[in-house]
Amino acid sequence: MLNIFGKLNEIIMFETFMIIPKDINSFISTFPSETQKLFQQVRETIQKAAPEAEEAMSYGIPTFKLKGNLVHFSGYKNHIGFYPGALGIKTFEKEIASYKSAKDSVQFPLSQPIPFDLITKITLFRVQQNLEKAEAKKKN
Repeated sequence: MLNIFGKLNEIIMFETFMIIPKDINSFISTFPSETQKLFQQVRETIQKAAPEAEEAMSYGIPTFKLKGNLVHFSGYKNHIGFYPGALGIKTFEKEIASYKSAKDSVQFPLSQPIPFDLITKITLFRVQQNLEKAEAKKKN
């Protein structure tokens, strides 16, 4: 039993000292240069679709906020993860059918062209969704 707690303590200590980038530029800089270029293109695509959105780091990954969380993105060894929330995925399920996806995320393989037009469509949908939600809250 003591060994289990010892290991648990090591895991907690490790996670405590994990370095989380303070901003999107710092996050992007931790990846290889080719991936950095793709991240910058994803970032610019989101910025163009949602110019009013604010950049932030949330959950340790790049996040855009507009009346709440809008979209997030992140990077992995073989793909870029894009996180538009569950309704963002469900609404575009036909368009993302060729990609690996989950309830609230989609993976764009680095070995294929990144679908910037799809990222734009999904982001525009999320902008509309967040603005409608904020307006409904005002009325209540």
